[in-house]
Amino acid sequence: MKTPEDLRQIDALIQVMAALRNPDGGCPWDLEQNFRSIAPYTLEEAYEVADAIERGDMGELREELGDLLLQVVFHARMAEEEGTFAFPDVVQAICEKMIRRHPHVFGDETRGSADGVKDRWDEIKAAEKAAKGKKTNALLDDVPANLPGLTQAVKLQHKAAKVGFDWPQTEDVLDKITEEAGELLEEARDGLSHARQEEEFGDLLFVMANLARHLSIDPEAALRRANQKFRRRFWHIERVLGAKLQDATLEEMDALWDEAKRKDKADAAE
Repeated sequence: MKTPEDLRQIDALIQVMAALRNPDGGCPWDLEQNFRSIAPYTLEEAYEVADAIERGDMGELREELGDLLLQVVFHARMAEEEGTFAFPDVVQAICEKMIRRHPHVFGDETRGSADGVKDRWDEIKAAEKAAKGKKTNALLDDVPANLPGLTQAVKLQHKAAKVGFDWPQTEDVLDKITEEAGELLEEARDGLSHARQEEEFGDLLFVMANLARHLSIDPEAALRRANQKFRRRFWHIERVLGAKLQDATLEEMDALWDEAKRKDKADAAE
């Protein structure tokens, strides 16, 4: 295949994907893929986009957004091959949805607060599902079960809170965290089954997600930042100790951890 002339246009990526999936001279690996086999890569690329954002690496973000866009084009190409839809249909569908769900921008409705706009979005979304015959009587049914655990927990809690099933004060959530942590500790001390300990740990995580919602914190983002902080500080330990890492004492590593922590605080103050 001839390389597209203007690689800045979406048509170039569509042509590249078509060439990769061409049975006559295409890529053997790409030709073997299907929706199920590509889905894990789609999720992975979305997380890599989020990681680049957390690190504030705009060069990396540009690259990762391209990788994510490739996933969309890949799925659309496979759908086109089986005759169900093509990339332009994907673009049309999302444009129509965004116009439909923003009547305060593209229609006659008055623009309100961000919370009001979100509520209106949910109303329109519910109406769309009803029109497609997807509406159920269960309030939580439209929360996807395959979302990451903490994100799913927040969405479930948000839905329940809309009908008043929620703690009125953040302090109440903190009390519940103390209660759940105590129950987990009790299970661990009593040596009860791993399944029971897992259940109590799950309850604790669920309430932690609820606290994040009350504080308007994205728990997944918060945990990613904590992971990055751990990577950064532990890398300092590795860098200083080098080959001596395996033989270092906990006290030595703790001292270097505190050193990295002080550096983080100094950098943040600049």
